Amino acid sequence: MAPTLVAAAVGAVLAAALLGAAFDRRAVAVVIAAAVAPDLDAVASLVVPGATNALLHALWLPLFAAGALYWDTAVGDRSRLRTRFGWRGVRLAWVAIAAFLVAGVGTDLFGSEGANLLYPIHDAYYRIDGRLVFSTQEGIVQTFVALGADGPGLLPLQSPGTTATHAIPTFVNPDGRPGLDLGADRELSLVRSGWQLVVVAAGAALIAVRAARLRRLRELGGGDDPTAETGTDAETGGAETDGTGVAR
Repeated sequence: MAPTLVAAAVGAVLAAALLGAAFDRRAVAVVIAAAVAPDLDAVASLVVPGATNALLHALWLPLFAAGALYWDTAVGDRSRLRTRFGWRGVRLAWVAIAAFLVAGVGTDLFGSEGANLLYPIHDAYYRIDGRLVFSTQEGIVQTFVALGADGPGLLPLQSPGTTATHAIPTFVNPDGRPGLDLGADRELSLVRSGWQLVVVAAGAALIAVRAARLRRLRELGGGDDPTAETGTDAETGGAETDGTGVAR
């Protein structure tokens, strides 16, 4: 599985990019927590066979959360989330779901171990692999989508196995099987490659710059980021606001 630090960094990038005027330390912490939450299934693997990259990497939880959030905010007569937390709570909820999927599940789906997307209904790990290159003889070569006479094909989903055959070692559970072996050699992977270090550094720098800019704006009396998208606030009766809670 991708190092948790990498998932946290991708979550930080999503927080800085998508939170808009809802950006603050608490919101960033929630988004990063959502990004690393799928890795908790490694703890469950001590009891549940093959739970790593399966139990919390399946699509059912984020799909249910997204459906419930959409119903509450767009279909129902009155949004409980917006009533209690305003438009900021709605924005934060959507970004947290995105972080769960992209940073938590996506980094493993496109990684070497893969993710068990349909567990437990269909027990199979999937890994997406491919390349995009330009060749002076062959032109553009890509293997992410199969293009042919019959039209686009599926992404090259490769299955490393099932929960019974594909054991994923983690710091919590080195052999990937139920039971706690106190004498096992444990290795905590923070960064495994140079590109992962770049992602972690970029995420930390982006959050630091975004927080410093927001702090500077508040010192100048400018409130939240004036460039953020507008939202709605329950305190203004659902009226459009400029991100500071003032109805237009």
